[in-house]
Amino acid sequence: MAMNKNTVLAWATYIMIFIGISLIALGAFRYNEVAGWGFASVGIGFFANAWVFNALKGRV
Repeated sequence: MAMNKNTVLAWATYIMIFIGISLIALGAFRYNEVAGWGFASVGIGFFANAWVFNALKGRV
């Protein structure tokens, strides 16, 4: 399987979406105090990075 730069960016996008969903779920269901807000905000940050990686596909 040949992996070019677009394939690498696509895999990175999927991995970051998965990590973002899991961090938001941790913040929502596991930690009910202030730490939950931190987990959720970092998860949203992972979504933002995944969006940038997705936008870079085909342009790099």
